[in-house]
Amino acid sequence: MMFLWSALVLGLVGSFHCVGMCGPIAVALPIDNSSWQKRFSGVFLYNIGRAITYGVMGAVFGVLGEGIQLGGFQRWISIAMGVVMILSVVFPVLFRNTSLLDQYIYGYVDKLKGYLAPLLKNNSMGSLLTIGLLNGLLPCGLVYVALAGAIATAGVTSGAMYMFIFGLGTLPMLALVSLLGNVISGSFKSSINKLIPYVIVIIGALFIFRGLNLGIPFLSPPEKKLQLKVEGENGKTKMDNEKHMQSTTFQLFSGGRIINAW
Repeated sequence: MMFLWSALVLGLVGSFHCVGMCGPIAVALPIDNSSWQKRFSGVFLYNIGRAITYGVMGAVFGVLGEGIQLGGFQRWISIAMGVVMILSVVFPVLFRNTSLLDQYIYGYVDKLKGYLAPLLKNNSMGSLLTIGLLNGLLPCGLVYVALAGAIATAGVTSGAMYMFIFGLGTLPMLALVSLLGNVISGSFKSSINKLIPYVIVIIGALFIFRGLNLGIPFLSPPEKKLQLKVEGENGKTKMDNEKHMQSTTFQLFSGGRIINAW
């Protein structure tokens, strides 16, 4: 549960970064301004669309983490994802795009813009939801950090929840931008953006502690061991049956005499 809170914190603090990346789309939303109810509904659908896309991505990457867990490497994937988060802050040069990757990303973004362009001229609720769904597919370094957390949850449901909650964390700030315009001053936004790397490092450290299994409640719980309980006849466990066999006298008939044997 604590790691779901980390997704919310990452989304809330990171949303100031999102204002710079997704702010132009949020401001350009074709919202129906005929009433506040329609304005709120349109903004809500757009942001829920983004959160849904993040949730689907989290489920996909959660499957990857679950496969690693089945291989017996859950604790190591948690540690590895935490290290990746910290390295992305400490040594950002390791995660800079190569020229070949740049070309792929630019082409991918251009295609998404082609899909978004006609939707930004349609103020229907379905259009606003679709804009949000597509917006969630835009390349974003903060989303990649959150996906590392989704992998570390090692589960389809938990990965989806992690990313969906991350998306909800970005909702308040982007909703304000859509409703009121760019209300955040440049200096304040710059100050918050300086805080984001520290938040990422803290969350990365949490995942590392989680994988270390130090026996600290909530922070680093002990590793759970698989215990098998095999039931025999009449619901007795294997151990019960063994005790019963050891304490049972077997009667062997030999020449009309009863021979007792333990």
